[in-house]
Amino acid sequence: MCAAVTPPNPTSWTYAEHWLPEEAPAAEARVKAAELGCEPIGRGGASALTMIAALLDARAVVEVGTGAGISGLALLRGMRADGVLTSVDVEAEHQRVARATFTAAGINPARTRLITGRALEVLPRLTDAHYDIVFVDGDKSEYAATLEQAVRLLRPGGVVVFDNALWHDKVADPAQRDPQTVGLRELVSGLREDERFTPALLPVGDGLLVGVLRGRA
Repeated sequence: MCAAVTPPNPTSWTYAEHWLPEEAPAAEARVKAAELGCEPIGRGGASALTMIAALLDARAVVEVGTGAGISGLALLRGMRADGVLTSVDVEAEHQRVARATFTAAGINPARTRLITGRALEVLPRLTDAHYDIVFVDGDKSEYAATLEQAVRLLRPGGVVVFDNALWHDKVADPAQRDPQTVGLRELVSGLREDERFTPALLPVGDGLLVGVLRGRA
C-alpha cells in the first residue's frame, strides 16, 4: 500500500535550499541585490538553473531580468564553456552590478551580452529557434507575452523557465485575486494545458514553472 506523500517541513525546505554551497561572487551579489531593491532567485532555484543548463549542454540562453547577476551566473556555470548568455533588463544599473558579478566569478566577457531595454521590445529582435533556455524573472505582467516569445526563440527540446511561479504562496490560494497573482495563476494553468510544452511546476524557492518545447511538426 502506497503511503501519502508528506510535504517537507520548513526545516527540510531550508536544508534543501541551502544544500549546495553558493560561491562568493553570488553571495556578494545578493547583498548588492538588496541594495538595488531587486529580489533575486533563491539558492535552490539557482542550483536548478545550473542543472538544467548542464543537462541541455546549453550554448545559447536568454535571460529576462538581469538583476545583480545571480541567476545569470547560475546559468553560465551550467552552460558549455563557449556558451553565451543574453540578458535583458530595463535597469542599466542592475546590469552594471551584474557585469561586476560575472567579472568577480572569472566569466569571460565574451560569454555575456547584456541588453538594456524592455523585454517585449528586445526579444522580437533575437534569432528564431536559436536558444536552449529562456529564463524569465522580469515584469510579472509580461510573463504571458514572454511565453509566446519563448516559443519562437527556443529550439525544439529547449526549455522555458519562469521564476516566482508560486508567488509567495499566493498562486495556490484562490482567495488571492490581485492582478499579479491572477496573471501568474493563469500562466501556470495555461502552460499545463499547452500542447506545445511538456510542463512541470517545481516547488523550489518561490516556484519554478518549467516547460520543454516539443518538436515542431
